Amino acid sequence: QVVVVGDKKTPANWKCAGVTYLSPSDQEKLEFRLIRRLPWNHYSRKMVGYLYAISQGATVIATTDDDNIPLKAWGYHPFHGEFETLFGSGFINIYNYFTEEFIWPRGYPLRHITEEEHSLRREFTECKVGVWQFLAKGEPDVDAIYRLLFKSKPVHFHERKPVVLGEGLVCPFNSQNTLFRKETFPLLYLPASVTFRFTDILGGYVAQPILWSLGYRLGFGPATTLHERNPHDCLIDFESEIPLYLYAEKVVEIAQKSVSRGSAIEEKMRAVYQGLYNNNIVSPQELSLLNTWLEDVSHAAEMRGL
Repeated sequence: QVVVVGDKKTPANWKCAGVTYLSPSDQEKLEFRLIRRLPWNHYSRKMVGYLYAISQGATVIATTDDDNIPLKAWGYHPFHGEFETLFGSGFINIYNYFTEEFIWPRGYPLRHITEEEHSLRREFTECKVGVWQFLAKGEPDVDAIYRLLFKSKPVHFHERKPVVLGEGLVCPFNSQNTLFRKETFPLLYLPASVTFRFTDILGGYVAQPILWSLGYRLGFGPATTLHERNPHDCLIDFESEIPLYLYAEKVVEIAQKSVSRGSAIEEKMRAVYQGLYNNNIVSPQELSLLNTWLEDVSHAAEMRGL
């Protein structure tokens, strides 16, 4: 089932065959408290679609944007199996495993861009993947600095097998071509009190230590969408990305210190965001929004008896 979340700028009569369109008025009729608390014209409103999908009995949620076109290879991918896995610690630029070109994903710490990557151990191991991030052809997800330097230089990604990151390896991931399994649905949370270009990357950094603590891994796969990017002003994007450049490493450090192995996924998330608040990375409003999200996820699951 395809769900499209409308915003105030979306025509009220928008239609597409085979698509459930949630107009602003449709959203207000849903039984979720978060809907009335989220800002309009903000990326975080994608969470309305996530809640709707959970309430309809979804067991996998694929999240994307309106400027991504699915390719033939797009679709479900197994979450459990034997995958090529990288072992090590610290930040890893996953694009290096899909292209020889000089490029880095949005949210990758600037200080590491020109560093030589430390040697990593590779082996095929059986593991459970909690989140799959697939790449995009055309204009991949990069930051404003890359776009200002290299404009719209086309990048070719190899069609290789997926790669899974072992515990301790960190790479930013976004919500543009991403699959979440049911057990990780709470990690779909998109912080709503931070800037547009920070929200999904922040959520992705928070998610990774939580995935490890639950026995899951983050996986990356080849390009399965074509990204025909909507018009952007790179300087406006740069301003929105400043928290990325300043806080990426700090966010991961806080998340790793905050996650307790034995607690439930909801408590892990609360602990991390409390740590982010204590370090002035998110506002007190974020803690309240997170609680509302977690309560709504539980309610949505109950609606279908999940």
